[in-house]
Amino acid sequence: MARLVREGWDVVAVYLTRGEAGIEGKSHSEAASIRTAEAQNACKVLGCRHAFLGQTDGDTVCDLEHYKQMREFIAAEQPDVVFTHWPIDSHRDHAICGLLVLDSWRRLEHSFELYYMEAMTGTQSQMFTPDTYVDIDDVVQVKHEACQCHVSQGMDDINHWHYRMEQFRGIECRCDTAEAFLHHRWDAKVF
Repeated sequence: MARLVREGWDVVAVYLTRGEAGIEGKSHSEAASIRTAEAQNACKVLGCRHAFLGQTDGDTVCDLEHYKQMREFIAAEQPDVVFTHWPIDSHRDHAICGLLVLDSWRRLEHSFELYYMEAMTGTQSQMFTPDTYVDIDDVVQVKHEACQCHVSQGMDDINHWHYRMEQFRGIECRCDTAEAFLHHRWDAKVF
């Protein structure tokens, strides 16, 4: 996201929830307030806009109403590219988000490029095999600063999983740090 903003793209970070169930010992409203502020601060660091779609953390829904909500949101934004969660993920909210976006991409007749991203591959994202790598060496510090805005999520997980993942993907990409994606192509040949 930091790279796209730096290149002049209009970038929006879309949050399916406000993190209501994401802080142990806090009520849903307390957690939502804290995590919303963290997300907004991270977006300021990245230089992007933010939007919240109003589902509830830990209780997201994949039904006709929410398929329509995601499709209408994406249609209104008219994106060139969408990055979403890989839908084979042990975190149910991630999996549901990926499915909602996939349905929108199909129903909007593939009007945008669709890429899947990973989250804690091996622990959350499962069977993720990327085909696209982005060298993030020149924006990695901005990414880390944005990640560190999410104080309530614990820096140990961010440091342990995310930083190691970007270093591993960097090795695959032949740079220091990279992010990896899977491009969902609709024009593949069918045999």
